[in-house]
Amino acid sequence: MLDISSRERVHVETLPATPDDMGVCDAFEQFVPVGKPDAMNAPHPPKVAGIDSTVPAPAHTVASVATGTSPIAPANPQTAPGALLQDRLAGWVSDLTTLHELTERLARTSSLDEALQELLRAGAALVGARRGLVVLEPADGRGPDTMIGLGLARADLGHIETIPRSAVPYGRILDGLPGTDDGIAVPDLLAEKGLDPRHREVAARLGYAASYTLPLTPDEAAADADAAQAAETTRRLGAAVWLYDEPAEPSERQRHLIGLYARYAAEHLARLLELERARASMATMSEELLPSRLPRIPGVQLAARHRTSPYGGGDWYDALPLPDAALGLAVGSVTGAGPSAVAAMGRLRASLRAYAVMEGEDPVAVLSDLELLLRLTEPARSATALFGYCEPALCRITLAGAGHSPPLLLGERRTEFVETSVSAPLGMLACWEAPSVEIHAEPGETVLLYTDGLLHRTGDPTDRAFARLHAAAAGVPQALRRDPGAIADHILRTVLPEGRETTDSTEDVVLLAARFE
Repeated sequence: MLDISSRERVHVETLPATPDDMGVCDAFEQFVPVGKPDAMNAPHPPKVAGIDSTVPAPAHTVASVATGTSPIAPANPQTAPGALLQDRLAGWVSDLTTLHELTERLARTSSLDEALQELLRAGAALVGARRGLVVLEPADGRGPDTMIGLGLARADLGHIETIPRSAVPYGRILDGLPGTDDGIAVPDLLAEKGLDPRHREVAARLGYAASYTLPLTPDEAAADADAAQAAETTRRLGAAVWLYDEPAEPSERQRHLIGLYARYAAEHLARLLELERARASMATMSEELLPSRLPRIPGVQLAARHRTSPYGGGDWYDALPLPDAALGLAVGSVTGAGPSAVAAMGRLRASLRAYAVMEGEDPVAVLSDLELLLRLTEPARSATALFGYCEPALCRITLAGAGHSPPLLLGERRTEFVETSVSAPLGMLACWEAPSVEIHAEPGETVLLYTDGLLHRTGDPTDRAFARLHAAAAGVPQALRRDPGAIADHILRTVLPEGRETTDSTEDVVLLAARFE
């Protein structure tokens, strides 16, 4: 309890009643006791970050003042000011603690969908709602555009989307109409005059009677009001809506808290949005550098699966027709990640195609030429590669590998890794060369070529990862063994369970399956 000197007159009732009150830390200065030691008369502490002095006092603070016996002064002038300050400070600390916990949880999200869900959950807790939705529609038109709901099924969101855009608050916010910058509260939806009939019908169907909508706009300083308005319109990411089951609206204090949280959330979403766009661009670039379709060669069926790393990896595959009804099969991986690795992958794959056309019947010569090119043009980079000269009529593949994992042969009577010669990756030695091996398959058997990313994404040690891959291949159901695409899908699902196929790994995953008929 603060000790307030009786010689100092205090008007306590003015603290919570004034809209622009001084705030907690300024109040400390006014209530400094007279005649105390210098330590107590020191300058008041700096304001706590995040406290806005214009925010009205919490409801319980106002109530505590109202309990006094006199409308002018509290019952005990010696202790009431200290109790008021403690109560006010407790309210601020509670609010800051809540915001800190919610923003910490939001900051731990690493994907756009996860962040949007967390935004809805936190916002519902702050405004006292049970359901909500967020509409992501960046004003720059670059997307992605999406709608995510909390407590709303996909069909419910579909009903909401049938409401005319101009009849819903989030539509007016997204269109940048005047008066929507601070949010829109609809405390009693069904009592609104001029409510769109479709909006009334959807609200009755879904069972909500009120809503509160906020824009999602990252902060950006502007020189004047017009520039600020233009910047806000161009940077707006979307809008968040919370739905009440009964007529209601958030209090002034709830609006302030959700406003602080929404501004932080918009900054976080803007960063994740840029990351999502960069990942999409990297995935598009990688896919464009790989074959758009696989060739059709009599006697063999082909299927490929490629999972691009969000950071842009350098794994590739290829299948190209060669003279004499032969087929060239290749998989490989360039070290590194990002745009430079993707570009290097494209150059290496294009070079391999040229060497395969010229001397594909000799896989060792193909990789030797590729190694020389890599060493001369990109001396700071290395790569692993596996190239096979496939003769479908003979069910035979002649393979040469450079530091790459061995192929997997699976059929009705056997599932085994192919024995290949031990060799270093391309670019690691002054002169690369290793003997080739031949694979003799039976009709109906499938040869599976893959990159190391398939093993690394399991998170297991190398020996366990190989065992997992072998078990997945051996366990392919008989009904799927006639389709190389189904075989590849089954292996991906088995080797990379629990979402590891889409995890944020730095490793690409490539599977190339060739089934002999």
